[in-house]
Amino acid sequence: MIFSTTSAEVLDLDLDKSTHQALVRQIYYALTGIALAVSTWAMGYRRVLAWSPALLLFFTFLLVLVLIPGIGREVNGSKRWLNLGGFSFQPSEFVKYLVPAYVIHRILGFGDQVLTFKDFIKLVGLAVVPMLLILIEPNNGTAGVIGVTLVIVCLLTQISFRFWALPLVVLVALGGVFAYNSPYVSARLRVYLHPELDLKGKGHQPYQAKIAAGSGQFFGKGPGNGLQKLSYLPEAQNDYIAAIYAEEFGFLGILTLIALYTLLGTLGFYIALQCPNRSGLYLAGAVTFLICFQAFLNLGVVSGLLPSTGLNLPLFSQGGSSLMANTAAIGLLLSIDN
Repeated sequence: MIFSTTSAEVLDLDLDKSTHQALVRQIYYALTGIALAVSTWAMGYRRVLAWSPALLLFFTFLLVLVLIPGIGREVNGSKRWLNLGGFSFQPSEFVKYLVPAYVIHRILGFGDQVLTFKDFIKLVGLAVVPMLLILIEPNNGTAGVIGVTLVIVCLLTQISFRFWALPLVVLVALGGVFAYNSPYVSARLRVYLHPELDLKGKGHQPYQAKIAAGSGQFFGKGPGNGLQKLSYLPEAQNDYIAAIYAEEFGFLGILTLIALYTLLGTLGFYIALQCPNRSGLYLAGAVTFLICFQAFLNLGVVSGLLPSTGLNLPLFSQGGSSLMANTAAIGLLLSIDN
């Protein structure tokens, strides 16, 4: 699908690059991701948890570098990428997994000791720092996903409801105020509610995505035969790749895709339930939730059920950092099952 969408863009716009360039880069990222997955599997989840404070500190430093002009790369008003050796790198994709791993590690460190409210505030306070940096980029979708995952971690680890319920309400309220006063967020919400009001602007992608998905009907137009990727749906290889997939493989193809994510989620939670210790249970549950929740949000955006979040489709969309982080996460799940 990445080759189908990117090669069509190259030919349609007569770009001065190979039609296979994006495919080759994605294969390179996939191989790197597999190497990371094997390394993560070999290290084992216990070491990953033990190293999570140092790893999170390092990636928090990278998030700071992303915001520095001349070092971070800005695309469409967002500063999310670092350029390393000709390849783009997005630290926030790895932070998604490191923040819950760090919180789980710290909670397990208390052992049978009762966690006080002061301890909880210190724990969450340190985890919030990278989330704030991600919000500044701005990358509200990723920050929101991390926040929801932390709520899941609190439920899994059975942290007292009174510790995090009130702060959660406050954060949601502050987030609502921020969204209301942020042109970036409010514009996305307006487009979600009324995409037809800005068909030549922010409403263009969600509107064209519906056309693409609907025109595929039950069996689709066939591999490579989609029309919306011909400049009708910009950057179709990223957040909206599922729309082109629906156009070419139809409703049956989308059902197959959802079934694959359901299978991945089922196996991930099975690993969590079968793990004999708490650390594996918590980590497997958080990792599986992260992958499935991102897939749910992306497919919800493509279908028009949810406002745009800027999140890609795990293991499917073009994006090297996302592919490497998600593949490494699967290696982590396999190490829990080992």
